[in-house]
Amino acid sequence: MWSPQSNDPILQLRKRGIAKIILCGMLANMCVESHLRDLLENGFEVTVVRDATAGPRHPTRGDGYQAALINYAFLAHTVVATAEVVTVMTAAVESTDT
Repeated sequence: MWSPQSNDPILQLRKRGIAKIILCGMLANMCVESHLRDLLENGFEVTVVRDATAGPRHPTRGDGYQAALINYAFLAHTVVATAEVVTVMTAAVESTDT
């Protein structure tokens, strides 16, 4: 989805008691950033996965992906790689298994 205004992710997340979000997607400086801003404005803690997010390159306007990463550094709670997310999630699952 282009923006969170065209669906109801905030409502669905709140219904499920979710407060922390891992965000990635295919259009870094549009869809992903739009959702990031909306989630932050609604009080969620948001981590962006930088290598699971893509962005366009324009021949005269530059690299949209790099521009988005700069914005994420200022906006998101953290910006991490997929390997970091997998490590944390694996450790969480292992700690609940014991």
